[in-house]
Amino acid sequence: MSKTKLKKHLQTLSEEQLADIILQLYDASKEANAWLEFYLEPNCDAELDKYKKTIRSQFYGRNDCPKDPSFRECNKLITAFKKLIPAPNAIADLMLYYVEQGCSLTAQYGDYDESFYTALENNFHKAVRFISVNRLMEAYSSRMEKMIESVECCGYGFPDTLWNIYYDYADNQ
Repeated sequence: MSKTKLKKHLQTLSEEQLADIILQLYDASKEANAWLEFYLEPNCDAELDKYKKTIRSQFYGRNDCPKDPSFRECNKLITAFKKLIPAPNAIADLMLYYVEQGCSLTAQYGDYDESFYTALENNFHKAVRFISVNRLMEAYSSRMEKMIESVECCGYGFPDTLWNIYYDYADNQ
């Protein structure tokens, strides 16, 4: 069904019927539930903290023991957070936090395999591009530089790739 067709149908319903549909949607979908709750009470800081904790749990288990992260799950979390339509700086913060967790893990516990670094590089690229497009480079530059400096000891050319990505966007500001 197209949005146009849906909109036409919704316009024929009474307020009570619309309310019933929204309540059914609220009960039927976790994603709709989260979106509606954020829409009604947009506490961006609390929601951001919740997502950060969930991302951190992908990298660290009980007692902060390292674990193999699910990059797929982290990407789903970023996508879900974006769907709430928070401020761009909150999205940038979460995207960067995700990469920082991976950098922290490898800086603390040693080298991982190449696919680990490739996933972090790809997600760093997405974060820096988002930050640049939303004109947030000045706000996040020192944080990104500090993060990259923290992994200077890592292998596979990882810090060099992060610097290259960073400078590609920093130089164009």
